Amino acid sequence: METRNKPILYWSLLKFEDWHFSIASTSKGLVFVGSQNKSFEELFEWAKKRFPGSPLVEDEEKLEPYVIEIIQYLEGKRKTFTVPLAYVGTPFQLAVWQALCEIPYGQTKSYSDIAYAINKPAAVRAVGAAIGANPVLLTIPCHRVTGKNGSLTGYRGGLEMKKLLLDLEKRASSSNK
Repeated sequence: METRNKPILYWSLLKFEDWHFSIASTSKGLVFVGSQNKSFEELFEWAKKRFPGSPLVEDEEKLEPYVIEIIQYLEGKRKTFTVPLAYVGTPFQLAVWQALCEIPYGQTKSYSDIAYAINKPAAVRAVGAAIGANPVLLTIPCHRVTGKNGSLTGYRGGLEMKKLLLDLEKRASSSNK
């Protein structure tokens, strides 16, 4: 399955209702969830940087377990993901992404909340950069991070996608009460 020690990146375009984005995995787990309505180029450029020399192979069957959970999430029926994630980052990025995973569904935290959560209260800018580098949108819920005053701030998927995800979680949370 591996090509000269380069993992194969399996990818597919996920289409569900108005949602269209690329997703990719290795044999170990999900490594990339793309931005809403972005072209294959977004995945291609990311893969070139993060997995140089790895072949990109379109394979809907390999990605089916991820697609099922992401669609359940988009339907408001899933709050957490159980599929394996195999994202790659620096120790600092991994700490930030772990803190994001601890933000409860339907809630938000500020960048400074995340900086405090990882015991680096002065590192708000670095936290923002680590959040911006999150390769697996939705599954690592960086859309749940807002400005200190609750304003919607930068998001790799675009502010429209961020708003859609937060609205989806608010609706699903209130309908489940």
